[in-house]
Amino acid sequence: MQLLEYKIGKGISAFSTCRGEVGESAYSSFNITHYCGDAPVHVAACRKELCEHLGIDDRFLLLPRQTHTDNVQVIDAKFFEVFPQLQPTLLDNQDALVTNLKGVCIGVSTADCVPVLMVDAEAEVIAAVHAGWRGMVKRIPIKALREMEKLGAVASRIKAVIGPSIALDSFEVGEEVVDEFLDNGFHPCILSRQWQKPHIDLWAACSMQLEEAGVPLRNQQIAGIDTYEQSDKFFSARRLGIYSGRIFTGIMMK
Repeated sequence: MQLLEYKIGKGISAFSTCRGEVGESAYSSFNITHYCGDAPVHVAACRKELCEHLGIDDRFLLLPRQTHTDNVQVIDAKFFEVFPQLQPTLLDNQDALVTNLKGVCIGVSTADCVPVLMVDAEAEVIAAVHAGWRGMVKRIPIKALREMEKLGAVASRIKAVIGPSIALDSFEVGEEVVDEFLDNGFHPCILSRQWQKPHIDLWAACSMQLEEAGVPLRNQQIAGIDTYEQSDKFFSARRLGIYSGRIFTGIMMK
């Protein structure tokens, strides 16, 4: 297991998983996403390895089943009071998780879409967000931030990481995607330059809305890793197909 780790605050573990040693399978080497077609035994083994590294029980490693919505699930003590068999239903159709619980690792699954981690260390509130282009135009990063504020977070204190994802140079889109971005006020993020078709800068779109919501640019980190160009190190659905592994980008208060 190889992790790309982020310095985001004292007592905070924040990271993205790397592919590791690449084999013949589109799921090799490290994948914990359970709904992308990988063998359950492989997913379970990878989860076990990550949990051991984090020093937590498997039930405290939470990954939602994402569907490109703007739904945000808050993980509180009541979540763990629900029967374990029912907990996965609370994670279905969710694209962001927010919690103020320590020892609980929340994260999202991506393979070109943008993973966003946020923390207000003073309020002890964290969030993990999955933002593809659909989630981006719905402003899911801001909606997750608003849920953090309900738990005491202050936007100006929040530190954010924009993790490995498809970059401007690689993200060619159709006119229907351009229209969505134009209709939702993301004009600066649409570029043509030397390309025959338009390209969209998802990193800029994410950073722009976080700044608008009150997160200073100085508090934002961009990993700067294009998953499409570095598919040997990070999973890319555009390169490998949708039946492939996923990056897990997680955050936990120790």
